[in-house]
Amino acid sequence: MATKKKAAAKKPAAKKPAAKKAAPKKAAKKAAPKKPAAKKKAARKPNPAFMKALTPSAELGAVVGTKPMPRTEVVKKIWVYIKANKLQDSKNKRMINADAKLKAVFAGKGQVSMFDMAKHLAKHLK
Repeated sequence: MATKKKAAAKKPAAKKPAAKKAAPKKAAKKAAPKKPAAKKKAARKPNPAFMKALTPSAELGAVVGTKPMPRTEVVKKIWVYIKANKLQDSKNKRMINADAKLKAVFAGKGQVSMFDMAKHLAKHLK
């Protein structure tokens, strides 16, 4: 029997798992008061200045028509004309290559940036 005790003594004692530290208890949260349902926002109204009908000049009228129309419609029609006639530069899409009609609108320039286009259009709308 002595050998059994010695064998048992030679075995390393199993380590007890470390006692877990008790986490501090959090205070119970109070239920937040219910907020009233958010009101649905009304559809965004366009600025009346953009909707004001402007008469295009004769040069611009050759491209978009001579009827008075809002500035936004003029820009849309210019882009339809540019896309239909493939006037957008193939390498730099920001540039517009003017044909004969657009050269009159763009103050004789052969190529205009799309950002400068609005500046040139403003001169032809009254």
